[in-house]
Amino acid sequence: MPVYEYLCHDCGPFTDMRPMAECDEPQACPRCEIESPRVILTAPAFSCMPADRRKAHATNEQSRHAPKTLDQYKAAHGPGCGCCGSGPKKPGRLVTKSRSGAVGFPTARPWMISH
Repeated sequence: MPVYEYLCHDCGPFTDMRPMAECDEPQACPRCEIESPRVILTAPAFSCMPADRRKAHATNEQSRHAPKTLDQYKAAHGPGCGCCGSGPKKPGRLVTKSRSGAVGFPTARPWMISH
């Protein structure tokens, strides 16, 4: 059952666990028992969400309102990160072919026989 927040005009805010079908109905204050309306005082806490997903949501929220400039994006990535094309490129892998069409990689592991 979800936890909802209510605001009593005399006692202040309180929370209560109720079925979703009753979410819009007022709730009696636990101290003075006056009917109090439901309010939203705090944002939902996503503590059960995995950290990588929480970070992705936060990144998406930031980029939606203030996207990074190209200079900011490049500054966030170190030289040679490979994702944005900055930094030195890796040399291509040396490949040899025999007359029969067999492919060999002489720099990879010269002690192994290729399949």
